[in-house]
Amino acid sequence: MRVPDKSKNYFERLAVYNLHLFLLANNLAIYDSFYVPATLLSDCYQLFKNWVSFADVNHEISFDALPSRTKSEKYVLLHSKWKSLYDPKSDSISNLSNGIALLKQIFDWWWVGVYRVNGMQLMLGVFQGPPACTNIPKGKGVCGLAWELGKTLVVEDVNAFPGHIACSWESKSEIVIPIRLESGEIWGVLDADSCFLSHFDAIDKIELEEFCRNLGIFLS
Repeated sequence: MRVPDKSKNYFERLAVYNLHLFLLANNLAIYDSFYVPATLLSDCYQLFKNWVSFADVNHEISFDALPSRTKSEKYVLLHSKWKSLYDPKSDSISNLSNGIALLKQIFDWWWVGVYRVNGMQLMLGVFQGPPACTNIPKGKGVCGLAWELGKTLVVEDVNAFPGHIACSWESKSEIVIPIRLESGEIWGVLDADSCFLSHFDAIDKIELEEFCRNLGIFLS
């Protein structure tokens, strides 16, 4: 099955893949020249997201099955679960606690948490994992530099990163995403660490930036 080049969203490609499986399961012929119309692609993508939400609510997708899920499927589950977990009646600490716990449960990263801006430093906030550095100066380490530059940093090998602040020797790779309020001001950063080299990629960057945009909305 070939997909139009304009389909750059990997979730759309995942939807096409699931459509492909559906056609095969129903003994429908698939030819090399088969293209997915934009409307069908959109409908298939929406149906796939709805199926994930419905299946999760009905316990058809369990957290026990997560190791067999693709990274893309895990992010669909993350966004779906976050919508149901977020409580507008609760404060930021309660919601952040659930959000970080959800990330840890789905992806089982070595460490994940937030640092919030306090003057010219980042201060440790809600996290899941071993004890961490409590204060990080602006521009220092991966977190401080991501805050200073105002952009996501993906580090394949933290030991090769100039000025890396080593809170633990077990951390091998890292991704840090600024959390912006609706005003554009940076509230803090989301930090995720892995005990494996080159663990984070473009998919993590795209999806965690989306997750942080949602965090920034309720923190505003």
